[in-house]
Amino acid sequence: MKKDCLTTFSKVDFNTFEPEEDKIRIEDIAHALSMMTRANGHFPQFFSVGQHCIQCCHEATARNYLPQTALACLLHDGSEAYLADITRPVKKNMTMYLQIEEQLQHMIYTKFLGYVPEGEEAELITNIDDSCLYYEFLHFMDEKMYSVEPVMVSTPSYEFQPMADVEKEFLSLFEELKEKIREEESKK
Repeated sequence: MKKDCLTTFSKVDFNTFEPEEDKIRIEDIAHALSMMTRANGHFPQFFSVGQHCIQCCHEATARNYLPQTALACLLHDGSEAYLADITRPVKKNMTMYLQIEEQLQHMIYTKFLGYVPEGEEAELITNIDDSCLYYEFLHFMDEKMYSVEPVMVSTPSYEFQPMADVEKEFLSLFEELKEKIREEESKK
């Protein structure tokens, strides 16, 4: 392993402080997020960041959002594959982490979407992320994160899923959405 690098699942030496887009691999993101627990491990059963991202993607699809937005929802925590899933109360106080996370997340969006979601699209992604968070905490902890119950169009699954299955589903959704985007672009 090189100095200041982590070795990814696909055996890439990745420097989080000086990320290189060509070293970002969807396989690494899918694998890492499938292995990473939500809520810092405090849910009564394992529920991965990968499952959360998949649920966000399903919710975007259920709301009939564009495939690009659904893909952005799938990828919205991609930077955590190279950093970590840090709980919101802690993360908001970590200025340097937030800067690194933003840079890396923008690089992931650019690589796989061709752009960084902004404005209304970014708000849609955040809304879905927050909705999924709310229902995860309601399901696992019987805790309402917000005073107003958010909209959830899809039916979330909170069942334990083997990590390999989550990884496979993540990659399958990624390929399916990329194909839909290609098809749409070819019609233009």
